[in-house]
Amino acid sequence: MPLVNAKEMLTKAKEGHYAVGQFNINNLEWTKAILLTAQELGSPVILGVSEGAGKYMCGYKTVVGMVNGMLEELNITVPVALHLDHGSYEGAKACIEAGFSSIMFDGSHYPIDENVAKTKELVAICNEKGLSIEAEVGSIGGEEDGVVGMGECADPKECKMIADLGVTMLAAGIGNIHGKYPENWPGLSFETLDAVQQLTGKMPLVLHGGTGIPADMIKKAISLGVSKINVNTECQLAFAAATREYIEAGKDQQGKGFDPRKLLAPGFEAIKATVKEKMELFGSVGKA
Repeated sequence: MPLVNAKEMLTKAKEGHYAVGQFNINNLEWTKAILLTAQELGSPVILGVSEGAGKYMCGYKTVVGMVNGMLEELNITVPVALHLDHGSYEGAKACIEAGFSSIMFDGSHYPIDENVAKTKELVAICNEKGLSIEAEVGSIGGEEDGVVGMGECADPKECKMIADLGVTMLAAGIGNIHGKYPENWPGLSFETLDAVQQLTGKMPLVLHGGTGIPADMIKKAISLGVSKINVNTECQLAFAAATREYIEAGKDQQGKGFDPRKLLAPGFEAIKATVKEKMELFGSVGKA
C-alpha cells in the first residue's frame, strides 16, 4: 500500500477516542521494526523523521526511497504516513519535494503573526499536493534537534488562530517535554488541553514527548481530543539497553555475533516490543 497522508487515520482516531502513534525512525532497523509491528497489530502508523535524523539517513529522498521500498517488499497493507517532525519552513518544503506524505511546520518559536503567515502558505501547498500538515503553538519542553523548550502551555486563542488556517492536526504545548521527564515534572496541563479542544472542535490534537508520560495521563489526554502521540526516546532507550545487554554478555564475540544483522537484532526486537506496548495503550490496534 502506498504512503497516505494522516488526515483520514487521525479523523477516525478522534471520532473513535483512540490515538495513532507517531514513531520516529532513525535507520533501517527502526523503520522495519515499526512497519512490521503495525502490520502484525493491524494498526495505522505515522513514521516521524526529524530534520537531524533525515540528515543522518542521507537526506529526505533516501528516507522516502527506503520507506517506499519496505512498504512494497514487506507487503504492508495498513495505512502508513511519512511525516516530517518539527520541521523548519525550509525543511517542510524540502520534504514536500522529496515525497513525504505529511509534514509538520514548527513555527512555535516565531511571533504568532509570523507563525500564522508561514503556516498559511504551507497549508496551501499541502492542500494542492494532498499532504497532511501539523502546526505547533507553545513550545514543547526538552530538546529536539537542538531546539530547547521549557514545556510551555499554549494560548488556546492562538491555537484557534492556527487551527482556523486549515491545518490537519495541531500540536499544543501542555507542559509536555521531549526526552526523559525530570522527577519534579508537574504533569500535563489538562486544563489547557481542555480549553484548546473547546476552541478547536474536531481538529485532531497532537501530544509530543510521549515517552515517560504515565498511562493514565495518556488515556486522559486521548479522552480530551489527542489523536496523535509521538514516541521517540522510549524506542531509543529500549534499543540501547538491548544492545548493551548483548555486548556485555559477550555475544558479539561468539561465532559471528559481530555480524551487524546479529548485533542489532536484540535492539530491533526491543523496538518492536515498545511499539506494540504503545499501540495497545493508545488503542490503535485493529483500527487499520
